[in-house]
Amino acid sequence: MRGTEEIFYEGGPAKADLVINLLLGLTLIGIPFALGAIVRAIWLRFFISNRRVSITGGWLGKDRTDIAYSQIKEVRSVSRGFGAWGDMVLVLLDGSTLEMRSVPNYRDVEAYLIRSLANAKAKSKTFDEKYTQGFS
Repeated sequence: MRGTEEIFYEGGPAKADLVINLLLGLTLIGIPFALGAIVRAIWLRFFISNRRVSITGGWLGKDRTDIAYSQIKEVRSVSRGFGAWGDMVLVLLDGSTLEMRSVPNYRDVEAYLIRSLANAKAKSKTFDEKYTQGFS
């Protein structure tokens, strides 16, 4: 029987991103950024567990992407908002990327993703060694 799924983070983008972009929206140049932040705040949701990363977004929140840790090759991140939140990119084994914008507490999330990725690779290596013995 499979173990239960432990949720590390479930929620939307950083609230401070919305506030700052709304303030910038008071200027003519900041209006597109404010609209982008409003759309992210309404429809973007992250779900990060010990088994997968799931992102729901798109227009009206109708697009959903689920990625197992075995499909992730690399995690890249950049801080925003003086380090309060950040953007992350998950590079997948097939070379495609999955962007996560305005992730709150992104340093903790990044550390968790890297730890989970290492655990998934260790399990995969153990599985490969266990079931490929004698097939040289």
